[in-house]
Amino acid sequence: MKKFLMATAASALMAGTAFADDVKIGVIFGFTGPLESITPAMAAGAELAMKEVTDSGKFMGGSAVMPVRGDSTCIDAAAATAAAERLVTSDGVAGIVGADCSGVTGAILQNVARPNGVAMVSPSATSPGLSTAEDDGLFFRTAPSDARQGVIVTNILQDRGVKEIALTYTNNDYGKGLADAIKSEFEAAGGTVTIVSAHEDGKADYAAEVGALASAGGEVLVVAGYVDQGGSGIVRAALDAGAFDTFYFPDGMVGAKLNENFGAELNGSYGAYPGTDSTGAATFVEMAKGAGFDGTSAFAPESYDAAALMMMAMAKAGSANSAEYKDHIMDLANAPGEQIFPGELAKALDLIAAGTDIDYVGATAVELVGAGESAGNYQEIEFKDGSYSTIGYR
Repeated sequence: MKKFLMATAASALMAGTAFADDVKIGVIFGFTGPLESITPAMAAGAELAMKEVTDSGKFMGGSAVMPVRGDSTCIDAAAATAAAERLVTSDGVAGIVGADCSGVTGAILQNVARPNGVAMVSPSATSPGLSTAEDDGLFFRTAPSDARQGVIVTNILQDRGVKEIALTYTNNDYGKGLADAIKSEFEAAGGTVTIVSAHEDGKADYAAEVGALASAGGEVLVVAGYVDQGGSGIVRAALDAGAFDTFYFPDGMVGAKLNENFGAELNGSYGAYPGTDSTGAATFVEMAKGAGFDGTSAFAPESYDAAALMMMAMAKAGSANSAEYKDHIMDLANAPGEQIFPGELAKALDLIAAGTDIDYVGATAVELVGAGESAGNYQEIEFKDGSYSTIGYR
């Protein structure tokens, strides 16, 4: 639908006569489910980039970018596929920012994106299996693979002198892939993994799972789960039983809900999730504050970058057709070119229009490698005085 400026002749002369067709981009995250507490900031991050581009008036002949939300549920592949199908066939989105969790992301990629030729940029799907998935060049992610996270977990544990860990993971693609990466890296570095145990989300009682973990022992319990679901259930059961007093939290467990659920009970525990101390990260936090959401929330900056890269690629191609813009995403994310940070998307559009190369650094120091995924930067956190804070970057 074309948006015509219904104004006086004078206003029309000042503002231009018409906008081009709106460009719709799907935003499909788990607005319900085990990551629902961090999803609002992720969606806000993606939509902040879309608003910035729309407000510039410089995108594709003055096109407005319209976000269209879908609920992935994070864990229900059928529901996620149906939501994505609606976005593509009914809403006519030109691309998808998402999904969030690895299993539903893979389902959408194979069942919707590939059959319809629609590009996806996920800010948070981290399963190593997605690195080798058949994708027809349509799938990218601004979050690093859990193969990289396995290295980070091992480095942090080693630096703290930990030699034995127990490991529990949520029983899905994300949890299994991350657990495999942690076990492989930690053991290769000389550590001992006493047990690797799956847990199911949605249970009321995790006493049996914690009993097995406690029997195996370990200095630290690594919980590769979801903060709004079984991961927190495992931690509660472990604390109540006195089974473990120190926990390591990978990315799916890091969120404000962790503070709310446990507070000072977690003092001394630690973990990490994607993030940098770059100039772009600080700028994004301030922009998010102005927009009314927490820019330090897990995967919010990655979501901004995912949307920004997709729109920059469209501008470079001069087309919202995935087949025409997908091949520009990696080039725009990497050197050479003039560096672009959050808040500079209008500048980027000007440079692209002038034929100048850009290197989109964004909020997360984006560099895409291999199969179109982030090289990987992490921020290390530690619990003290009842809440976690960032203590360093890796």
